[in-house]
Amino acid sequence: MKVLHVNAGLEKGGGLFHIINLLTEAKKEGQDFELLTLAEGPVSQKAISKGIKTHVLKTKSRYDLTSLKRLSQFINENNFDYVHTHGARANLYLSLIKKRINAKWVITVHSNPLLDFEGRGFMGWIFTKLNIKALKKADGILAITQNFANLLTEKIGINKKKVHIIYNGIFFHESSDLPAKYDHPYFNLVNVARCEKVKGQELLLKALKDLHDPHIRLHIAGDGSELENLKNLAQELNISNQVTFHGFMSHDDLSHLYERCDLAVLTSYSESFPLVLLEAADNMVPLLSTDVGDIKKMIPSADYGFVSPIGDLDMIKEQILKASLMPSIELREMAKREKEYLMNNFSLANQLEMILQAYTKIKNEA
Repeated sequence: MKVLHVNAGLEKGGGLFHIINLLTEAKKEGQDFELLTLAEGPVSQKAISKGIKTHVLKTKSRYDLTSLKRLSQFINENNFDYVHTHGARANLYLSLIKKRINAKWVITVHSNPLLDFEGRGFMGWIFTKLNIKALKKADGILAITQNFANLLTEKIGINKKKVHIIYNGIFFHESSDLPAKYDHPYFNLVNVARCEKVKGQELLLKALKDLHDPHIRLHIAGDGSELENLKNLAQELNISNQVTFHGFMSHDDLSHLYERCDLAVLTSYSESFPLVLLEAADNMVPLLSTDVGDIKKMIPSADYGFVSPIGDLDMIKEQILKASLMPSIELREMAKREKEYLMNNFSLANQLEMILQAYTKIKNEA
């Protein structure tokens, strides 16, 4: 089974790590997976550093349609059985050459396709329409949550037989291999997310203000269009001394930050199955999330973490306060339970096995 994964190549966050981790696991297990990015960027650079067989199409612009012939020839000449796209740009390119290629086409839906281009005016509306059209053309779709599967079939009208639910996974480290936590004087919250409205970081800043506790500090790791607005809001709320904006952080830098964090917090209005929380749990940091996506599969009960209703500032504030008042030994036990649960259910090996099974089903049903 020969598979080509295709991505635009410019992702820096969860999308990058999903693709790289999956292809790294496939390489480890001897699967014939390759990567093609439309442009040079973080994804191809990271893949090459991991020894993943990588190709770059070198498109001349974000939507360089003159490269379509080269892409279809590359797929056919290399006899790929499946082409697996990640992201709206890659989906668009494959939709335009679908009839020219021999391979089956599979899409992973990483986010809500109805919201991906929200707030981008008329062009956003056009790209949403094109992406939905692409989804309908694909031979099979992998949805990373049950909610996304329902949206694809009920709101977008895709045949249920084409949709397969496969949850994200990560490579979990043995806890004994992780650096030791080190003592610090504060109760440190960490939010790892792009600074965009959908991520709800303004709720965190407002919660921090309302708690009136200088002992609680917030670290925001991510960049984006809302970063300056969030910095301004922190100043307006007079909490700048409690908030550190780190900007985009590498995986290694995040690992060091986790060593002094007490609670990983995600206050998004919409998510799929956030890898950032799996990674925080791998680093033995307890979790608090709004009730987005299939989060209750990740945090199945209050014994494993904290879940707050979406957009509920009072509940977010209450959950942060509750966590900050818990004895540290109880928080450590919660983190340990959560990690053991996630290791058993959401490993990369499990994810890869389910994807391989889905490929076979898609081929048989096409």
